[in-house]
Amino acid sequence: MLDRFYLPLLALGAVAAVALALVWPQGLGDRSPAPFGHEPIQRTPERQAAMRREHEAAQRRVEQAREAVRNIRNQAIDPTSQ
Repeated sequence: MLDRFYLPLLALGAVAAVALALVWPQGLGDRSPAPFGHEPIQRTPERQAAMRREHEAAQRRVEQAREAVRNIRNQAIDPTSQ
């Protein structure tokens, strides 16, 4: 490929990549510098509380499952214990 065609095309591609990186949505990660970024959704107090509730509910479900397994094991070892 000719250098006169390839190098300007490569430079245009690099500029396009940088421009796209400046305006691409930021997702849930850390905030980008102003004026491009926005406050990440998981940093809002409402979302923090929801995440905490979800975590506590998951912990309760795990503990209930463990208790059920303990009960089943105990019953298998000594069926008359109930």
